[in-house]
Amino acid sequence: MATCPRGCTPAVRLCQRLNRLKTLEDDMMATSLKRCLSTLDLTLLGVGGMVGSGLYVLTGTVAKNMVGPAVIISFIFAGIASLLAAFCYAEFGARIPKTGSAYMFTYVSVGEIWAFLIGWNVILENMIGGAAVARAWSGYLDSIFNHAIQNFTETHIMQWNVPFLAHYPDLLAAGILIVASFFISFGVQVSSYLNHIFSVISMGVILFILVFGFILAEPANWSQKEGGFAPFGLSGILAGSATCFYAFVGFDVIASSSEEAKNPQKAVPIATAISLGLAATAYILVSTVLTLMVPWHSLDLNSALADAFFRRGYSWAGVIVAIGSICAMNTVLLCNLFSLPRIVYAMAEDGLFFKIFARVNPVTKVPVNAILVFGVLMATMALIFDLEALVQFLSIGTLLAYSFVAASVIVLRFQPDKTSSKGTASTSPNPNAEPSPARSESQTITEDSGELKQYESFSDKLQLVERQASRERRGVGQLRAYWEPYLGKLLGDCEPGEVVAFCVLSLIVSSVSLCVVLEFGTKQLQLPIWSFSVLLVIFSSALVLSLALIWIHEPRTDSKTFQVPLVPLTPAASILINVFLMMKLSHLTWIRFSVWIAVGLFVYFGYGIWHSKEGMRELQPKDMAARYVVLPSGSLVETVQSVQPDGQVDTSAPHITPSAASTAEEYAGKR
Repeated sequence: MATCPRGCTPAVRLCQRLNRLKTLEDDMMATSLKRCLSTLDLTLLGVGGMVGSGLYVLTGTVAKNMVGPAVIISFIFAGIASLLAAFCYAEFGARIPKTGSAYMFTYVSVGEIWAFLIGWNVILENMIGGAAVARAWSGYLDSIFNHAIQNFTETHIMQWNVPFLAHYPDLLAAGILIVASFFISFGVQVSSYLNHIFSVISMGVILFILVFGFILAEPANWSQKEGGFAPFGLSGILAGSATCFYAFVGFDVIASSSEEAKNPQKAVPIATAISLGLAATAYILVSTVLTLMVPWHSLDLNSALADAFFRRGYSWAGVIVAIGSICAMNTVLLCNLFSLPRIVYAMAEDGLFFKIFARVNPVTKVPVNAILVFGVLMATMALIFDLEALVQFLSIGTLLAYSFVAASVIVLRFQPDKTSSKGTASTSPNPNAEPSPARSESQTITEDSGELKQYESFSDKLQLVERQASRERRGVGQLRAYWEPYLGKLLGDCEPGEVVAFCVLSLIVSSVSLCVVLEFGTKQLQLPIWSFSVLLVIFSSALVLSLALIWIHEPRTDSKTFQVPLVPLTPAASILINVFLMMKLSHLTWIRFSVWIAVGLFVYFGYGIWHSKEGMRELQPKDMAARYVVLPSGSLVETVQSVQPDGQVDTSAPHITPSAASTAEEYAGKR
C-alpha cells in the first residue's frame, strides 16, 4: 500500500489505515492447517449446512401460513437467488483458497475495517445459529418423550421468568454443543467423518420420504376444493421466497473450508454447485410430497412431515422421519461449529482479533482454542437464552455478508494484481525469503503467450519497450479501447480499477435507495404517485449507469479458476436481492445489529487496528525494484525504490542512470 505523502492530514492517514487491503502471499496453497478434504467432503459439508431442521419445519410453516402448495415455486425462486450468491463464494473460494469466507474476500478487495465488521457479524451469526439449532434439536428430542426432559428440569433443577431468557436451562442443548466441540477439536478428518455419517442417514431418510410420500400422494389436495395450488397469489409466493431463501444459508461453509481442501481450485466450485443443487432438489421434492399427502391448510407447524405420515396411518414412518430430523440437525450443528472457529482463526491470524485464537494444534492441525472457547460460548447461549427473538438477527448478518462478497467480486474482477512475482515493487516480501542477487541485472517479463522470458541486457529492455509501446493493449481496470475516444478525457486519467470501485459504491447506494422507495415509499413514507415514480426512475437510472460504467472497463480474463458469469450483472442482481430482503426485516433487528456493530468497532479500534499484520507490513522494508519508462523525448527513465538502514522505504525521484542515459540517447538518435 502506498505511503501517505507529507502534509497529509491525520484524517486521511486514518482513512488509509482503515481501508488497507490484505496482501496475499505468492504461494496460495501454503497453510498451517491440514489440506485433506476432497470434493465429496466439501459437498457433504455444504449439504449438511443447508439441509437441516428447515426441511422438517420450514416447509410446513411456509406452506400453511404463506404460500400453500406453491411453496414449490417459492423454493425455486429462493434457490435461484441463492445461486447468485453461491457463484460469488465459489469464485473467491477457488481463487483465494484461504479460510475466513466472506471476511477474507472482503479484506482482499474492499478494506480492513469492512472485513472486520463482516467477520464480526458472521461470528455472531454462527453462534446464534448453532445455539438455535441445538435448542431445536433438544426440543424435538424432548417431544418424542412427551416433554419429560423439560418437566424434570423445571421441577427438580430450576426455572425462571426473566425477559429474553428461557423458562428453564436447556442442559441437553448445552451438552450436545460441548460434546460436538470436543469431537471437532480432534481434527478436520474426524469432523468430516461425523458429517458423512449424519449426512448419509439424513439423505437416506429423505429418499424414504420421497418414495413413500409419492405412493401416498393425492392430487386432489391441490384442487380448488382445498384452496387451489396458489391460494395466496403471487404476493404470497414472493413472500414465501424471502423466507425460503434462508433455507439455503450454509453453503458458505465450503468457502470457509477451502484452506483445508486438497484441490480448492476445482473442488470448491464443484462442491458448491452440487450441494446447492441437491439441497434445492430436496426442498422442492419434499414440499411437493408434503402438500400432496395432506391438505396444506391442515399441516402441523411443529412436525409437518412426521404428522403427515401419522395422519395417513403410518405412525412407524414418523419415527424414521424423527431420526432423519435429528441427524439433519446434527449436520447443521457440525457445520456451525466447523466454520465459526476458522473465521475467528483467520481474523486472529491477521492480527485483527486476539492472538490466542490464531494458535493451531501441531497434532490435529485445527485452531483448538477457538473451537473450545466459542463452543462453550455457544453452549452458554443455548443454555440460558430464549433465542426465538434473536433468530431473525441471523438473516441480516448473512445478507450483509452476501452483499459484500458480491461487491468484492466486481472490484477484484476489474482490479490489477497487487501481488506478483519477484521484481515488482508492489509485492510485500516474505520475511523468510532471501532476495535474488540477480534481480537488478535481469527482469522477468510476461509475454502475451503467458511464458516467462529473461531479458539480460539493457538493449533487450529497449526492444521490449518499443514493442509494447506499439501495441494498444489495455490493462485490467482500464477503459476499453473502443470507448477511449469518447470517454478518454473524462476517465482516462483515473488509476486502473478506481472508476469501477466508485461505481460499485454507487451501485450499492442506488440499490439501497431503490429498495427503500419500493418497500416504504407508498406505506410508511406515504409518497404521492408522481414523486414515487420519479424516485424510482432516478435510482434505477443510477443503478443502470453504474453497471454501464463498470462494463466499459477491461475485466480480468486470465484466471485459471472458476469465474462468476455475466459480471457485473450477476453480482449486481445478488446485491439487489440481498438489500431488498434486508429491507423486510423488523426495526428491532436493525437496532440489535447497530448495537453489535458498535461493540465490534470498540474491539477493532481497541485492539485490531493496532495489531493488524498489514499495518506492521507497511513498516517492513520493501525489495529494491526498477521500472523503465519511455519519456516523450525518447529518453528512458529508471525509477528506483531503495531500502534505507532504518527499515523505512525511501522512494527516490525518477533519475536517469549513466548507462541508461547514453543508451537512451543512442536509441532516440536512431529514431
